[in-house]
Amino acid sequence: MEYALITGASKGIGRAIAEELATRGFNVLLVARSEDLLQQVAGELSSRYKAKVDWLALDLSTVSAPQNVLDWCKAKGYDVNILVNNAGYGLSGPFEKYTLEEHWNMMQLNMSTLVGLTRLFLPELRRRPKAYILNIASSAAYQAVPKLSLYAATKAFVLAFSRGLHQELQGSPVSVTCVSPGATDTDFPNRAQLGEKGLKTAEKFNMSPTTVASIAVKGMLAGRAEIIAGLVNKLGAVIAWLLPKTLVERTAMKIYE
Repeated sequence: MEYALITGASKGIGRAIAEELATRGFNVLLVARSEDLLQQVAGELSSRYKAKVDWLALDLSTVSAPQNVLDWCKAKGYDVNILVNNAGYGLSGPFEKYTLEEHWNMMQLNMSTLVGLTRLFLPELRRRPKAYILNIASSAAYQAVPKLSLYAATKAFVLAFSRGLHQELQGSPVSVTCVSPGATDTDFPNRAQLGEKGLKTAEKFNMSPTTVASIAVKGMLAGRAEIIAGLVNKLGAVIAWLLPKTLVERTAMKIYE
């Protein structure tokens, strides 16, 4: 029996993707830190849909996390045909506001864990008739964002890695898709410690996690390489490409001051 494995699945976009997949008849495996939230989400999905649901409470920001997730799936006999690398967070404000350890922790989760899970599960995915990898980047991947510098850089990495791997796996059973949401109604602003100006800007353009999940899953199943969720975010990416970088960066920095 095949499953979709979703990281960061206890809330926000990850939870919404899990529900979107469950509505489409996929069995789902939920991975996140909060045991209580995972139990709650698993119970709700199991009762509402015919999908089979299991969960693993795990800190995905540790070096050993990808191997631990793979070992859990093997011990349980779960065959994964969809890998959704959603777990991640941001840190806003001046780069020097945070310790090196805090920066490394974010980089580990946003990039290294994603790469680790992709590398470890790829041989399993290749054995399926059809399999998918869905990586969650951000609209911040399309430009440098002062006062959100390292987060934006991690998401630019996710986008570039995903597009490269998509091309590498052409002709194989595995399709790689990267979706870049913009402001979404999740806990991201609180975790990122956004200031008042950043919060107000986000509120103006917020998309719902359900909408983002629907766009992401639809694009993934269609085999698309790259998706920017929402018209405003698509326009933002185009503007960032057309206008002088210094102008774009200074404008973005004012949002996060």
